[in-house]
This record gives sequence, structure tokens and C-alpha cells, in this order.
Amino acid sequence: MAIAEALLPEYDHEMAVTRKLLERVPEDKFEWKPHPKSMSLIALATHVATIPSWGTPTLNLPELDLGGAPPNTAPASRAELLERFDKNVAETRAALVGKTDAEMMVVWSLKNNGQKLFTLPRAAVWRGFVMNHHIHHRAQLGVYLRLNAVPVPAMYGPSADEAPNF
Repeated sequence: MAIAEALLPEYDHEMAVTRKLLERVPEDKFEWKPHPKSMSLIALATHVATIPSWGTPTLNLPELDLGGAPPNTAPASRAELLERFDKNVAETRAALVGKTDAEMMVVWSLKNNGQKLFTLPRAAVWRGFVMNHHIHHRAQLGVYLRLNAVPVPAMYGPSADEAPNF
């Protein structure tokens, strides 16, 4: 089985779980922060909805330079947040389908204004920069929801609010 083919079921599962959390982001709490140094709820949710889009340049380009990138503006509604997420997920999934093992092992670099931040094989970038980073911030979003008394969905087994749907 090719690397990309093995990654697709995990990607689909993690994105479905993420969508459940994003569906619960309360619009009346968009500006809420757990601490002055923390992101607002909508900033964090926007970041979580955007990270899947990083898969497309990871899979299709030899490098990505963040310098001069436009700001990631927050959506005005939960519906817009979900629309952005769904688009990002679909585009990255399409980029992953059919990638060969050789393509997944190509060395890839992340830069900021020309300065290399890291260089790794594309498969390692997928794991760390795309998936692990995404799951990390999704967990933060779960805490934000909990702190706002929003039921947290089951992700890898039951949550305190919801039994898994087996």
C-alpha cells in the first residue's frame, strides 16, 4: 500500500472529528479568550479550519514561504467557518490522492521571507506540520469549548458529554 493511500483514512477520520468541534463553536463567544495572551475563540477556530489547507502546498510544491502571505481573517459566522474548513479539507484530500511514495519522500522546506525554518521529507512534513499541528490546536479548541460549557464531542472514545457512536 502506498504511503498516501495509508494516510487517507486517518485524514478523513481526523477531519470528520474536527468538523464536529467546529460545528459547535458558539457565535456569541467568538471574542472569548481564556487568558489575555491566548487567541480568541474565533481566531483559534479559524486556525483549526485553515491548517488543513497547508496540505496542498506541502503535497504540490517543493517549499512554502510564509513571508508576505495575506492575513488569515476570521469568518463572520460559524457557517462561513465551516465552509472554509470544508473547502480546505476537500482541496488537500484531492492533493493527497494518488501521490506516489517517491513524491511523499521529496524533501520539502518551510521558509519565512526566504529564511529556512525547516526542511524534511514531505511525508514528515505531512505528519508534523499538517496533521500533528492540526490535532494539537483542535485539542485546544476542545478546551475552549469545555470552558464555555459547550458539549465536547467524542473523538477517540467517549467524552464527558457524549458517548461514541459505534
